[in-house]
Amino acid sequence: MASIAAAASSLMNGERAVVLLFVLRVLYSLPVCLLSHGLALCPLAAASFYVEIRLENSSSLLRFKTRPGASSGILLGAVTLPTVLISKLIQLSRAVSSHQVSYEDFEYLKMLYWAASVSSFGVLAFLYSAMQHSPNKAHPPSSNIQSNSKLMSCSIGLYAALCCVSLAIMSNFGLQLAFNLFWVVCHGFAVVKLIQHLLNTFPSCASVGEALLLSAGIVLYSGDMLACTLTKVNERFVSFNLVSPWYSTNRSERSIITQSVLLALVVFPLIFKLLLRLWERPSTMTSDARVLSEVRRSLLFFGSLAFVLIVIAPSWMQFARDFQSHPFLWILSFVFGEPVKRLSLCVYWVCLIYASVIRFYNISKNSKVERILLRKYYHLMAVSMFSPALIFQPEFLDLAFGAALAVFLVVEIIRVWRIWPLGKLVHQFMNAFTDHRDSDLLIVSHFSLLLGCAVPMWLSFGYNDRPLAPFAGILSLGIGDTMYN
Repeated sequence: MASIAAAASSLMNGERAVVLLFVLRVLYSLPVCLLSHGLALCPLAAASFYVEIRLENSSSLLRFKTRPGASSGILLGAVTLPTVLISKLIQLSRAVSSHQVSYEDFEYLKMLYWAASVSSFGVLAFLYSAMQHSPNKAHPPSSNIQSNSKLMSCSIGLYAALCCVSLAIMSNFGLQLAFNLFWVVCHGFAVVKLIQHLLNTFPSCASVGEALLLSAGIVLYSGDMLACTLTKVNERFVSFNLVSPWYSTNRSERSIITQSVLLALVVFPLIFKLLLRLWERPSTMTSDARVLSEVRRSLLFFGSLAFVLIVIAPSWMQFARDFQSHPFLWILSFVFGEPVKRLSLCVYWVCLIYASVIRFYNISKNSKVERILLRKYYHLMAVSMFSPALIFQPEFLDLAFGAALAVFLVVEIIRVWRIWPLGKLVHQFMNAFTDHRDSDLLIVSHFSLLLGCAVPMWLSFGYNDRPLAPFAGILSLGIGDTMYN
């Protein structure tokens, strides 16, 4: 009995227990119309639980170049996004029955759920395949190999059946079914390729679960904007349904602006890298040549960045949604729509950020205070910054979150590429606030804090019958995480 209890405790730690309890709570709340979607969470959770245990108990984890000292987090990373989306579906199902939300929006959110779920399952299949073909894996008895293979085969078969049945019902078994299957499979393939790229390009920067969650989020966010763009292509140039007829083009200007700018900045490093290869020429490595090369590289960087943000991103916005004016003019008119409230809020943010950054930066340089404690002060600062705006100006905070995330992306790109003359200065400044959770190659703590506060609010726009839902990120990170070391 004691050995059984010890084995169970080794398999079920605190993180896994919390995740599984959350999944069970969501399954308990399922309405009949979402039964197949909820049941698909069962094989997904079982497969991710099994893959996490197998990966952490073998040497295969070493080949993925994950953050040292961190758990793999595969179960948490695999089920988080699908569970959040099905929770939103449960919420919208109540609104659809009372005609507060259109049926088209509800059906499209189902597509987003399956895209996120297939993405997670695709990564699990990739990890399982990598473990099976790893030359360094421990070789269990043949009976265990057969039982493990049967478990994964059953999970894959059950999940695939539930996914196909649900998509077939949504598509009325027509040509749209083929496109919907192709759409979700493309999401899964893209996430597998992206997580491989992230783990290889940025080694020791994230756990497998963190990389999975980030990859799935980026692909889902990109796929949503691509669907919006294809809808416009379908309306203007194509005579047949190119995308799902359930996709709603009733998108706010704020969401289109934020999505276009962020996705343009995510793709920008690839564009800059290509331009850099075409621009740079072999030259003698004298000091003057190095300075001239850095200046040319800097001019190319800022010129291409300006072109992407001023020309490409606004053109994409205007194509995806019919703006009455240029998107940047729309932003100005939006900010000055309530100038006293919104400009005073901006002044409050600038003063608070300036005072906090200068104070904490000096403490970090001149004292022996642990950096983890300094980082907790920024969590408390997030509460004082975002809570008043979320109460009085939620729509302005929505746009401000997107702007702040765009600034963070630009600053991190400058730091990683060491763009003259700001790259080294930014790197020295950011290093004052990093600890063992960040690496020299990539610093992500500020992104985690901002996204943790922003995503619950973004998910709460539209129909929301839970008044405290937008505050979930601010309260959990600003207060809850501050109390945890």
